[in-house]
Amino acid sequence: MFNVKTILDKKGHDVWTISPEAKVIDALKLMADKGVGALVVMYKDRVTGLFSERDYARKVVLHGKSSIDTPVKEIMTFRVYCVNLDTPVEECMTLMTEKRVRHLPVVDKGKLVGLVSSGDVVKSIMSKQSNTLESLQDYIKGKYS
Repeated sequence: MFNVKTILDKKGHDVWTISPEAKVIDALKLMADKGVGALVVMYKDRVTGLFSERDYARKVVLHGKSSIDTPVKEIMTFRVYCVNLDTPVEECMTLMTEKRVRHLPVVDKGKLVGLVSSGDVVKSIMSKQSNTLESLQDYIKGKYS
């Protein structure tokens, strides 16, 4: 079964977080340093939002705000959809498509344990389909008779 745990076991459980009080410039530096497109915004060990490159482009650059003076909480995405380790990959894809989000924080027993992106989910679904095709080809070739 392909679920969120399967994705995190392959890509790792690293997840980068930032405080809602941090300045946007610090968030951008952290994302650049870690090579990620989004950070989970945490307040007192609680997921309170997401900050992404998209938030920066749409809410800072286009509105003429300063990344040096603007706190993350002013532009972060507040509506966050979380999943758990047992969430099926297909359910993640449905949630991302219906809610138009690109990142899903992963929470286990109330603790943040990872972050999956739409790219992670697509890659996992493609891998699953590839495995299914290989099994079917083997069956057709008579390897399971």
